[in-house]
Amino acid sequence: MPRAICLLLCLAAGLPAAAETSEFGTTNPEEMTMNRLLENVENGRVDMTTCAAGYLMTKSGRHGIARETFEACAAAGYTQAMTWMSYMDQNGLGADFDPDRAADWDRRAAEAGDPVGKYNYGVSLLRGFGVAQDEAAGRRLIDEAAAAGLPIARRVQAAGYDLDEATPDADNWRYAPAF
Repeated sequence: MPRAICLLLCLAAGLPAAAETSEFGTTNPEEMTMNRLLENVENGRVDMTTCAAGYLMTKSGRHGIARETFEACAAAGYTQAMTWMSYMDQNGLGADFDPDRAADWDRRAAEAGDPVGKYNYGVSLLRGFGVAQDEAAGRRLIDEAAAAGLPIARRVQAAGYDLDEATPDADNWRYAPAF
């Protein structure tokens, strides 16, 4: 019997205590769990770790919570969240496919100085996809992204702005005029 009690006490010592809330706050709050990250988003507390978790949420197919996370992070100024929102709208993840909204997210990231946002919005402007076509503005943004060191922007720039350098013909059907 003493061995069983000793074993039980040893096992219990290794388990984290349940979170408790008192007048002094929460003791043993969850940390680095999905629940904690979602609680942060719900309470408007976003940070780099919370925003980065949106990637895991997206890749695991949890698009609804990924959108909530990225929207909160974008509102807090995280430009990478803006480009992820664009990706989600461009691919109909967690909402309807919406090229206009996707281009708008990239525009916002570009205006905030994000090289990926500049590149993506530049590509949208060159294609006229989700935004009115403006080749000169598109090239300028790709040039800015290339000057910031973005490798794909440098490749497209070196290829004379031939977008097949970045997205070979597999996607051309998507960008064809709808009329």
